Amino acid sequence: MSELLLVSIMIGAIQSGTPLLYATLSETIGERVGIINLGLEGIMLIGAVVGFVITVLTGNAALGVVAAALAGALFNMIFAFLVITRRANQLACGLALMFCGVGLSALIGAPFIGRQIEGLNAIKIPVFSDLPFFGRAFFQHDILVYLAIPTAVVIWWFLFKTRWGLSLRAVGENPTAAFAAGKNPYLLQYQVLFISGLLGGIAGAHLSLALAHNWAEWMTAGRGFFAVALVIFAKWHPLRAIAGALLFGGAISLQLQMQARGVPVSSFILDMLPYVLSLTVLVIWGRTSRSAVPGSLGRVFQGTE
Repeated sequence: MSELLLVSIMIGAIQSGTPLLYATLSETIGERVGIINLGLEGIMLIGAVVGFVITVLTGNAALGVVAAALAGALFNMIFAFLVITRRANQLACGLALMFCGVGLSALIGAPFIGRQIEGLNAIKIPVFSDLPFFGRAFFQHDILVYLAIPTAVVIWWFLFKTRWGLSLRAVGENPTAAFAAGKNPYLLQYQVLFISGLLGGIAGAHLSLALAHNWAEWMTAGRGFFAVALVIFAKWHPLRAIAGALLFGGAISLQLQMQARGVPVSSFILDMLPYVLSLTVLVIWGRTSRSAVPGSLGRVFQGTE
């Protein structure tokens, strides 16, 4: 494998893995508090389209990222109201949120199809970016790439090193016991789903503002569901999600590089590679990850409001 191809795959893995990491962190903290959200795909699409529209209207990509994060958080509050306050089925509500996000994002983005933006450009780290091989692969990316791993570390710290994180995990394991100990499961779940929406919106914004620099309907291409599989791969741990995101991002990058170089393999088979990897992870890790599953994942808390 030539050095140029290897560098290209590594760059692609990092860039493609970044929105996956933000999305996986979003789903991880949500599931840690006992709520599984299959609507992450819709949240990412809302973040992508809102971030793109605000960037087009203002010419400021930073405002686009902030708007995308807030849009994702507010959109996720619909899901939060349904599953926390109304105690609706989480899987059904998640799928409804996903399809709502697909349609709403298409409606909002229709007038902006074909528009190009400058978006989030690569920032070269002085000295390091000039290093052979590693400089191009690791130190010439946009700001959201550089913030992805620190974000994972911060979330890990809050989850496992703070009293708030302990309460959060207690609700995910046994909300009834947490309620009896004086915690408010409803409040904690609302807080977490707001943060989860922020991260999902940022994941979508990275797709439209940093990778594509344009808007296209359903541009997430299933990444929200990849994130759900990655949570299992990472065993609900934010730091393990980093390796998982790079692995899946590498699969996406590899199939794109193979198509670009005209490898004599059907493009349909190449397009399947990331999805096949997702299924393989679920098969291999599904049984070994059972001990890490939050005890009350997917269950509706029936305590007193």
